[in-house]
Amino acid sequence: MSLLEVRQLKVAYGGIKAVRGVDLTVAEGELVCLIGANGAGKSSVLKGLVGLVQHGGEVRFAGERLTGRPTHAIAASGVSLVPEGRGIFARLTVAENLDMGAFVRRDRTAVNIDRQRVYELFPRLAERRGQMAGTLSGGEQQMLAIGRALMSGPRMLLLDEPSMGLAPLMVQKIYETITRVAGEGVTILLVEQNANLALHVSQRAYVMESGEVTLHGASAELMSNPQIRAAYLGE
Repeated sequence: MSLLEVRQLKVAYGGIKAVRGVDLTVAEGELVCLIGANGAGKSSVLKGLVGLVQHGGEVRFAGERLTGRPTHAIAASGVSLVPEGRGIFARLTVAENLDMGAFVRRDRTAVNIDRQRVYELFPRLAERRGQMAGTLSGGEQQMLAIGRALMSGPRMLLLDEPSMGLAPLMVQKIYETITRVAGEGVTILLVEQNANLALHVSQRAYVMESGEVTLHGASAELMSNPQIRAAYLGE
């Protein structure tokens, strides 16, 4: 049974149709990626799922309808977004940013456990817990954005371009952590322009072009698809 079910999702900005009737599903425990060129509508899909933009169609999570619910209610239901560009609170400390991630929770003991888990996943954040987030490096800010999302205790994590602008060694570290989090049972929908990287870590993939899903299937199969190799893997 699918944890996330999306039917005919449509997102428009004025007269510009960014998403044109996307269908997708993600089963509990899966790591699914959404790939495509810049401007294909990938980020708009994630924004639609969490209510950051108005949309048509229907979104269901764990059998409950999310369409029309406010963003904080969607977060409380177990869906957490790591936005493109990280979106950290630059004038708050690392620790305060993590606390903001847990604002929908009242289980303080569990929150404290999750905070220690984040510090264990990202020891650099533990070292800098009292530092202003805006003074962190780009890679450290990406760690913080993921850690803050995990502080909500999500069943599902939405990741928007986590490798963007990062050095190769930092990308490796971030993706090792993403794989580890997925291995611990958190369901992940990953938007990534680096198709090679996304296909290597995911079980299934959707390919978007001009606001529509044009292809989907097992990631391993798509990696051997000549069309995908030519368009997205540089061959």
